[in-house]
Amino acid sequence: MVLFGVIRILLAEDVALLRSALVGLLSLEDDLQVVAELASGALIVPTALEVQPDVAVLDIDLPDLDGLTAAERLHERLPGCRVLILTGLNQPGQLRRALAAQVAGFLPKDVQHAELTGAIRIVASGGRVLDPALTAAALDASASPLSHRETLVLRMSATGASPGEIAENLFLRPGTVRNYLTSATVKLDARNRVDAIRIATEAGWI
Repeated sequence: MVLFGVIRILLAEDVALLRSALVGLLSLEDDLQVVAELASGALIVPTALEVQPDVAVLDIDLPDLDGLTAAERLHERLPGCRVLILTGLNQPGQLRRALAAQVAGFLPKDVQHAELTGAIRIVASGGRVLDPALTAAALDASASPLSHRETLVLRMSATGASPGEIAENLFLRPGTVRNYLTSATVKLDARNRVDAIRIATEAGWI
């Protein structure tokens, strides 16, 4: 929690032009300092452990590792770093998942400059900032029917990982992974695994 002084920010955004614009805008503020700018989600945790930011501003849709998964891992490894998620998608399930990951801020990418800098200051001081429209949509949306394991397995399958690779990563048997994929497909009333991934992704459940 930052009460006084300069707020150290780690910024992760894969679109170079937008990332540069955000760095430029944040650098105009005397109390904000971008200490790392990244284009890959996989670099968030190791970089944060190195530079020790106060706030991580993360795009939700990053290559290698999505922003929400990175936020979950960052909370485990560096709980003192507060996370503010920026999203270009209106998927209510993502906000539910963000809250479960202890994310402190969740805003749309088209937020105004003053709103973003204000949100960073609130998050750094220990507060929480949630976009009202996204919050209302999340309250109206149904919760995910998937179990924690089904969610993990389907999320990894969406990256192209094979059942064998998923099993090795989660310390499961390949047959168990296939069972989870089948049960997730059934619960989502999907035609197949690809359709299940589409449904869960559009709902923001994975």
